[in-house]
Amino acid sequence: MERATRIVEYLLHAGKEYIALMHIHKEMPEISIRDMFEKYTGKIRQLPPIRSSVRRKMRSRNIYYIEVLEIDEKDVLFKVGCEAGTYVRKYCHDFGQSLGCGAHMAELRRTKAGPFNESTLVTLHDLADAYWYYKNEKNEKLIRKIIQPIESALFMPKIWVNDSAVEPLCHGTNLMIPGIVKFNSKINKDDTVAVLTLKDELVCLGKSLMTCEEIKKEKKGIAVNVNKVFMLPGIYK
Repeated sequence: MERATRIVEYLLHAGKEYIALMHIHKEMPEISIRDMFEKYTGKIRQLPPIRSSVRRKMRSRNIYYIEVLEIDEKDVLFKVGCEAGTYVRKYCHDFGQSLGCGAHMAELRRTKAGPFNESTLVTLHDLADAYWYYKNEKNEKLIRKIIQPIESALFMPKIWVNDSAVEPLCHGTNLMIPGIVKFNSKINKDDTVAVLTLKDELVCLGKSLMTCEEIKKEKKGIAVNVNKVFMLPGIYK
């Protein structure tokens, strides 16, 4: 459990999905609103709001998709898939400025973060109950439905290794090409990749030093620079 929580820092960089309610300050033709959403899809420039956790400077963010769910006079309900670090309230403000009438975000709900969506949500009450049964009744049934394996948080490209390569990786050794059995087809240089056993168990995370094409072509060399180990040594010794 304690080692698994270290995966959270990687989830911060995963793409997000939100459902937002934007209030436009003046009634506008629906076609104008939809046309503006098209302009605000793809790469956009965004200055973080004054109250934010990052340095306030103009930066590029990717809006993967927009789905307009409903337009009711001045209120616009929409779904947005975006790059991590996108401020939806600033998106609404900039949207209104470009529309020429002003707008602000009225409500916001996050519906996805990396590989997780609302189907995996549980209440704190349910979690507390599950923990009580686990500690006092030795009943693991409820808590096993709530606590997911660390592998469910892996949204990055994956590389699978043979059993003999696992133990050295657990000690922080970089992954060499001879230890690789298979890998995803979309791996770029400097990508964060997950290294798994053939049983789909997470061993470590690291930075790819090669593309998938180079990994396939080369016979030797370092494929992944390991920077975070999750599996304890001795399991595959």
